[in-house]
Amino acid sequence: MAIEDSILAALDPDQRAVALATRGPVCVIAGAGTGKTRAITHRIAYAAAIGTMDPQKVLALTFTAKAAGEMRARLRTLGVPTVAARTIHSAALKQLLYFWPSVFGGRTPDLMTTKTGFLTEAINRAGLSGSLRATNRELMRDIAAEIEWAKVSQVGPTDYIDEVSKRMQKPRVTPEQMVQVYTAYESIKKQELAIDFEDVLLLCSAMLEEERDVRERVQDQYRYFTIDEYQDISPIQQRLINAWLGTRTDICVVGDPAQTIYSFAGATPVFLNSFTQRFPEAEVIRLTTGYRSTPEITFAANALLRHGTMGQELVAFNSHGSKPIVTGYGDEPAEIRGVMAQINALLVNGTQPQEVAILARTNAQLKGAEKAMLAQKIPYQVRNTERFFERREVRDFLKQVRQASVIPAEGQGWIDELRSLAQPYLTGEAIDGIAALLHLARELDDDDNFTPKTLRTYLREVEDRVQQNNPPTMPVVTLATLHAAKGLEWERVFLIGASDGQLPLTNSSGEAVIEEERRLFYVGITRAKADLHISYRGNPSQFLRESGLI
Repeated sequence: MAIEDSILAALDPDQRAVALATRGPVCVIAGAGTGKTRAITHRIAYAAAIGTMDPQKVLALTFTAKAAGEMRARLRTLGVPTVAARTIHSAALKQLLYFWPSVFGGRTPDLMTTKTGFLTEAINRAGLSGSLRATNRELMRDIAAEIEWAKVSQVGPTDYIDEVSKRMQKPRVTPEQMVQVYTAYESIKKQELAIDFEDVLLLCSAMLEEERDVRERVQDQYRYFTIDEYQDISPIQQRLINAWLGTRTDICVVGDPAQTIYSFAGATPVFLNSFTQRFPEAEVIRLTTGYRSTPEITFAANALLRHGTMGQELVAFNSHGSKPIVTGYGDEPAEIRGVMAQINALLVNGTQPQEVAILARTNAQLKGAEKAMLAQKIPYQVRNTERFFERREVRDFLKQVRQASVIPAEGQGWIDELRSLAQPYLTGEAIDGIAALLHLARELDDDDNFTPKTLRTYLREVEDRVQQNNPPTMPVVTLATLHAAKGLEWERVFLIGASDGQLPLTNSSGEAVIEEERRLFYVGITRAKADLHISYRGNPSQFLRESGLI
C-alpha cells in the first residue's frame, strides 16, 4: 500500500474528505470528540505525500502548547517531522525576537511571565492603592484579564471607556480606575523595556504590516496554514493571521461554534462564522461522528444544542453505557461529601486517579473539593484559567531554584536538592503546583535525553514551559474550571454546582451571555467519555432541564 493510501485508510469518510481537501481555503466544523486533530494532521501528511504541500513551509497553529506538542507527535508518526506546529503566541514570539535587532534595534525586551508586579506598581502610580488592594488575588486577576481583553481587542486606554460600555460582562473595577491602571501599566512596561504576551501579537502584527522585507521573508517561509480552535480567535490574532497569509488562500481552519467560551477574553466566533464570506470558494466539511462519549452522554449534549444557536448535533459511535446521573443536595458540604464518597469508591475499586475529574463553573466552587482532597490524602491537581506559572507559590519556589542553580549544594544530587527546596511548600493549598514541578523533575531524570542532569538544566526546561504556558501535569485526580477543561477528556467526570444562580451565574444577563454559559455546560458534559455525574444544591440549573437530564 502506498504511503498516501495508508494515511487515508485510517480515517472515516468525513475525516477523509478533510484530508483530500489539500488546497485551501478549507473550513472544518468539528464537534466535540469527532477526531479533528486526526483529520487535520492526516491532511498535512497526505498533502506532503502527494507533493501538494512542502511540509517545511507549513505552519500549524493551535491554542495550547499541549495541543501543539500532540500535533507534532502525530505528524512525526505520519512521517512529516519538519512541520512547524506551534501556538500562535510562540510563532509570533519566535519571529519577533528573530527580527528585533534589524527592525527595532537595541536590547531585546524582557518577556513578562506575570503581570502582578507591574500591576501593583501601576496601582501605586495611579494613586489607587487605597481602593484597589494589590493583595486581593481575585481583584488583581480581574484587572489583568481586563487589560488582556482590551489589548487583544485592540482597545487602547483612550478608547477603553467607550468600548467597555458595549460589553455585557462588566469588570469589578470602574472604567475610570481601569483607564488609570492601564495607562500606568503601559508606561511602566515601556520604561522597563518589557513586553507582555499581548504585546507579542501586537508588535509582530505591526512589524509584518510595516516592514516589507520582513513580511516577504516570513510569507516565503510559511505558505500553508492550519488553524485549530478557530472559534476562539481574537481580533489581534486574526490581524496577525492576515499578515502571515497575505493574498494567498492556502488556509484550513477548524472550529466548533458550540465551544465558543472565551468571549470575556476577547475571543469571537465571528471569524469562523464569516469564513465563507471572506472566502466564497471555501470548501466546508463537517465532522459529526462523536468518538469520545457514550450515546447517553451524546444524547444529553445534543438536546442542549437544540436550545439557542449553538452548533451541530453529533452521531455517537461508541457502544451504549450508563445514563448520566444527576443528584441534588441540600448544601455545598453535603454535595462535596457525596461526590468524594463516589470518587473514593472508584479509586478503591481500581479506577486510576487520572481517569477522574471534578469540574465546576468557578475557582471558588473547587475550593471545597480541594480541601476534601487534602483531608482525605487523595492526590490531585488543580487546572484553572490562572496561568500556572503566575501562582505565587510557584514563582517563589522557582526563584529559590534559580538561586540554588547558581551554587549547587555540595555532595547532594539535584533531585534531592529540589526536594529539599520544595519541603516548605508541600503543605496546605499550595501542594498541587509544587508537586507537579517535582513530578516533572522525576520524569526528566528518567529521560536519557535530559543531560546534563542538573538543577540548571531542569530550570531551562521549566523556563521553556513558562514561555509556552505549558504547565507540568501529574497522574492524579484533576480539579478544573469548565474553561480550563476545554480540550481535555476523562473517563469519569463529576460536574458540581450545576445549580440555579451558579450555572448560569447569578450576574449573567442577556441572551448572548446565557448562550455562552450554555456552551460552557456543553463543554463540561462533553469532557466525559464513559461516566457523567452532575450534582447541584438547592434548585437545579435550567441547563439540566434543557439537556433532558431531569
